[in-house]
Amino acid sequence: MRYFLLLAALITSTAFAAPDYEGIMAWAEQGDANAQYNLGIMYRLGEGVPENDAEAVKWYRKAADQGHAKAQSNLGVMYDGGEGVPENDAEAVKWYRKAADQGHTDAQYNLGVMYANGKGVPENDAEAVKWFRKAADQGHAKAQLNLGFMYANGEGVPENFVHAYVWWSMAKTQGDEDAKGNLEILKPLMTKQQIAQGQALATKCYESDYKDCD
Repeated sequence: MRYFLLLAALITSTAFAAPDYEGIMAWAEQGDANAQYNLGIMYRLGEGVPENDAEAVKWYRKAADQGHAKAQSNLGVMYDGGEGVPENDAEAVKWYRKAADQGHTDAQYNLGVMYANGKGVPENDAEAVKWFRKAADQGHAKAQLNLGFMYANGEGVPENFVHAYVWWSMAKTQGDEDAKGNLEILKPLMTKQQIAQGQALATKCYESDYKDCD
């Protein structure tokens, strides 16, 4: 089974419309968490400054310590990949969880990956499903893809092709090619009745904006 990790590598802030290093640095040094996060992004991507993962970690951490969910998520990614800081799965899980508890979808997804693969935490498919579902309910396509995997393979939940069909259908509507291929593999394994149930439930799930998917 394949799992993926995501980095929300975007300049995102209510305070700054473009990467202006001097302006962002001034705000960051005054303790503005959005500016600190944006400065981390700039160092991570080498936008307006030389690329420097250690500096990215430094500024992500300053924002993360103030409860900035995106910074917490990205700090988790840095620990996960050993970028700018020694690789440390337990630290990655710690920061993913802080962001995930605030509803950050990439962090919820990544925390699900850590539980599914037993990285930084004991392997626990039920916990993986829990976090994939939280992100999937918010429209995270890769979480929907992995939730479909869990249902198709009976990992962390009872095997259920109808629910696998639903979640892969949701990911497919967002252009996920893996979900599209998985549906083509799954359909021959399903009865006509199961496919009809899956289609009806997928429609309800989609039209309810993922609020009525069971």
